Amino acid sequence: MLSRWLEKRQENASAGSGPGLFGTKEPRHSGAWSALRKRLQSEPGLRVIDTGYTSPTNINYLTGLGQSIFLTDLVYDAWTGDWKKGEDEDGNPIWDVEGYLARSLDFAGRTFDVVLLWTALDYLPEALVAPVVTHLATAMNPGGQVMAFFHTKTQGDEATRFRYHVTDTDDVDVQLTQQFPIQRAFTNRSIERLFAGWSGHRQFLAKDSVSEVIMTL
Repeated sequence: MLSRWLEKRQENASAGSGPGLFGTKEPRHSGAWSALRKRLQSEPGLRVIDTGYTSPTNINYLTGLGQSIFLTDLVYDAWTGDWKKGEDEDGNPIWDVEGYLARSLDFAGRTFDVVLLWTALDYLPEALVAPVVTHLATAMNPGGQVMAFFHTKTQGDEATRFRYHVTDTDDVDVQLTQQFPIQRAFTNRSIERLFAGWSGHRQFLAKDSVSEVIMTL
């Protein structure tokens, strides 16, 4: 069902379009959201980072539970900011990692309990992936959790970038947003390496070439 809906909507979200959201929302079952939602419903006063284009749905839902929310569109900031600073001797781009982190993940000393990372790591330039994870870890409280989705394919409809909207059910709503080229597909082993040193790793099965994990600090 999702692929048929995607065919009708994807033409409205070309790489040249501006930031934003396109078309209708489509429900998608999420085991990770189901698990994390239970914590959010039972522990008011948490600080949450939500990555992606601004979602009034997410803001209203989370603040309605008594949580505070910080918004940052990591992928858009990475590809539209002036972070490329030339190339090395092998022709690989040099990225201003510290500048990017200061721009997109400046928390002014605040610490957080939950990160809704979604699929951001699939679309970030390689040089930014590990620093983003490390930076998040330093800004999280003990027991903090990151919910992340990872594509298992980099071709076709499965590589499409979506914005995710939370609901009060076990579904999240997906909606097309500005497209950027997918950079990689993660395996279970590469996810574990990226989050090495974190105390917990819970994986959830999905049916749409996107795996889900909750990492606990």
